Amino acid sequence: DLLLSNSCIPFLGSTEGLDFRTLLLDEERGRLLVGAKDHIFLLNLVDINKNVKKIYWPATKEKVELCKLAGKDAYTECSNFIRVLQPYNRTHVYVCGTGAFHPLCGYIELG
Repeated sequence: DLLLSNSCIPFLGSTEGLDFRTLLLDEERGRLLVGAKDHIFLLNLVDINKNVKKIYWPATKEKVELCKLAGKDAYTECSNFIRVLQPYNRTHVYVCGTGAFHPLCGYIELG
């Protein structure tokens, strides 16, 4: 219904089924950070398909192999699912992902 009424703009940046779960709204700068499977997207709030920035942040191959050896599903469990997007200061965001059952965190400079 929303598409038919032109009440929304679908995000066309990824058709890979990246399991979008974590959002951080940055109203001050007019953008939205989206945490997904192995990716972090930085979207423009006016047009989410304009100037999409994407960070590819997968789990290491070693951690994925350990995950698979533990009997987990390679596609649905052995990835780096971004779970935390938290403002740290005016220039950085603190991010954490599952890291194929070996959590990892870091900082993103927003620039």
